Amino acid sequence: MLHEAVAHYHELLAETELAEASRALLDQGLEQAKLIFGGRRLSPYLRPHFVTDQDFARVREVCETVWGAIQKVKDAAVEDATLIDELGLTDIERELVSIDPGYREVSPTARLDSFLTDEAYSFVELNGESPAGIAYADAAFEIFSTLPVMKRFAERYHVRPQFGRHLLLEVLLRAHAEFLGRRPERKPQIAIVDLKGLPTQKEFELFREYFEREGYPAHVCAPEELEFTNGRLRAGEFEIDIVYKRLLVNEYLPIIKEYPALLEAYRARAICMVNSFRSKLIHKKALFAVLTDERHAPLFTDAERAAIRAHVPWTRKVRAERTERYGEQIDLLEFAAQNRERLVLKPNDDYGGHGIYIGWSTDEIAWGEAIRHALANGDYLLQERVPTAREPFPALNADGSFEFAEQLVDLDPLLFYGRVGSAFTRLSSTELANVTAGGGMVPTFIISEK
Repeated sequence: MLHEAVAHYHELLAETELAEASRALLDQGLEQAKLIFGGRRLSPYLRPHFVTDQDFARVREVCETVWGAIQKVKDAAVEDATLIDELGLTDIERELVSIDPGYREVSPTARLDSFLTDEAYSFVELNGESPAGIAYADAAFEIFSTLPVMKRFAERYHVRPQFGRHLLLEVLLRAHAEFLGRRPERKPQIAIVDLKGLPTQKEFELFREYFEREGYPAHVCAPEELEFTNGRLRAGEFEIDIVYKRLLVNEYLPIIKEYPALLEAYRARAICMVNSFRSKLIHKKALFAVLTDERHAPLFTDAERAAIRAHVPWTRKVRAERTERYGEQIDLLEFAAQNRERLVLKPNDDYGGHGIYIGWSTDEIAWGEAIRHALANGDYLLQERVPTAREPFPALNADGSFEFAEQLVDLDPLLFYGRVGSAFTRLSSTELANVTAGGGMVPTFIISEK
């Protein structure tokens, strides 16, 4: 049904007037909704991503099962320093994760990056620290729903968007209530905190506008604008109850001594911060090494172990050791050298596609150098290749025309307190589906036959 639905949508785009009216409305909507990332269209495609209702139900079940295992890794790591060693936390990160955030959930909001094909569903990464894209996706749902071609498509298929901003607000309020141990007497004030001048600034403005429409005072600010005095965190005259932390720990650490107000308020329990510094535990890509290492299997239920085996790629930290791979003992470095066509090397803690070596796109000499670099770095992962999803999409050109181009399709379910509530999709013509690295995003609509 999915392939027939996509083919029908593309047939509709063959109607010149319909396609042109849709393109013009898309451009207008992107501009008005501020869906611009680094000066370019965030959704430079004339079709959203479609996932069938049946497939998305399976995605939701798998994500939520694996999330249960991830939460158990956090619980164990809080008590077990050796597990923190496996995750690769630095000394300062260990200090930060030791601070109790005031609520149990390791990452009340998270994003699982994945590939959905006809034969398999596979994760590649987890963003458990500061997942972006929720507000962008909501705005994109609203825009694509108005396109004439989508309205014609909806005459034949049920089409369901998945909005996430209200779920993110519910997450902030739920964490805050748990933090207080009661319901607050008044509506809390929310600060959206990140560095200045980032390409995601437009999304912060979308969140601020939404929070304020819902009656919650909100302010976008940077760490240097914060002050912690008399037991209150402030940005100018704005007093803060909840910090929606979009600031990455890696970006805060270089300036943490110069601008310590956020840390001081968090340590003093003067604010509820979501996600907390403790989310760093699972944001490390070595989380997948912990999940797929048989030594840690007793942490998980039978259902969780089965989901991990089926959907989480085999992953190991790069080091000279013997390890187990699907029940067989191997020399890790020897295996890495001999199997580049099925392996990826990636840094444990980076984003935007930085430092990644894709074995099947690398020659033998360069791959050997990559392994040596990873070993010397001391904080790299080796991960097994998973089946990737590719589909043709009508990609927009600068002159307003479009052409069909095969794209890598990275489906990104968004979790709110461990439950899948929304999703969007990143597209790319390269092996890296990453908006920062030059890809684009589209909303993910759930479809079924009428």
